[in-house]
Amino acid sequence: MRPLDGITVVSLEHAIAAPFCTRQLADLGARVIKIERPKVGDFARGYDERVDGMSSHFAWTNRSKESLALDLKHQEAPAILQKILDKADVLVQNLAPGAADRLGLSYEALSQRYPGIVVCDISGYGNDGPYRDKKAYDLLIQAESGFVSITGTPESPSKAGCSIADIAAGMYAYTNILAALLQRGKTGKGAHIDVSMLESMVEWMSYPLYYAFDGATPPPRAGASHATIFPYGPFTAGDGKTIILGLQNEREWEAFCRVVLERPELATDARFVTNSLRAKSREELTQIITDVFSALSIDQVVERLERAQIANARMNDMRDVWNHPQLKARERWTSVSSPVGVIPALLPPGLPNAFEPRMDAIPALGEHSEGILRELGYTADDVSRLRTEGAI
Repeated sequence: MRPLDGITVVSLEHAIAAPFCTRQLADLGARVIKIERPKVGDFARGYDERVDGMSSHFAWTNRSKESLALDLKHQEAPAILQKILDKADVLVQNLAPGAADRLGLSYEALSQRYPGIVVCDISGYGNDGPYRDKKAYDLLIQAESGFVSITGTPESPSKAGCSIADIAAGMYAYTNILAALLQRGKTGKGAHIDVSMLESMVEWMSYPLYYAFDGATPPPRAGASHATIFPYGPFTAGDGKTIILGLQNEREWEAFCRVVLERPELATDARFVTNSLRAKSREELTQIITDVFSALSIDQVVERLERAQIANARMNDMRDVWNHPQLKARERWTSVSSPVGVIPALLPPGLPNAFEPRMDAIPALGEHSEGILRELGYTADDVSRLRTEGAI
């Protein structure tokens, strides 16, 4: 038995934040009914064609769901939605601000009919405030939250390489839905969850915010290096591959000089005897490290670092990660079906060993429309009519 077996989630979702949230609920056994626009569907379906013709974003966030194509503006849509919600425990939506309210899907409206329902609204800036109606995409929230200002090189600010603001909001939606379901089990009452991408990212920005407390200077952009600790960051080996290493204390500095650089005298060199001095003299020290590493392969550098017990990691590209020996050894890869065939999928991280995660197919657009409608009492003729009218 999975933790969310018997829980039904209805989701009016697109892009990443809400689909990522509901996919994780599905991982735990929830039935997720994904409502999509007929013919077009979740617009993330069209982001790219990298997975044998299917979007990489969609493949990531939509396994184990049922797709119902439904035109929410069709005259019969409210009745269909009501019948679906009669069976639902959770409603998740990340429509444009105000759209769910206009459809009668606010928590205030739904809780009158369904006192146990959990309604989760995911938006860029939240359900109120002066920014409520402002358009919000992942990069824009990265910028608005201050993340871009501290990321990148001194010359050029950068965004994260993945949809970090969407991921943050999706994770807070997921965990707070679980909390609301636990609370409902004690009180019988549902809850309203208002998740803001901005607030999610600002929470993750708390260290740099406190670092810049009361008008203090914020942490400088340092690329892949640490802003204040050195050596801590990327260095290139003689075979052109990049190693990331990090030193935390003077014991490690001594071992780094003796074992890795094979220059023990540097440990007491007046230019480098404290972290502050090493950071101040980072150009000189970088040249010394580069000169040593240029004569070694990355495997040889890693061997020396491991022998000295210095923290390190290879800067892997995507091909390396697909073939990562640790993921293989821990059997973290499985496969799921999809409209384009069977594709690999990573097992959800950190789940309890008491159950197997749900790893069902990624749905085609509207794949489950007829089955869901027949379950709700619609006849084959009704379904055919609704399809002819463009409702599904």
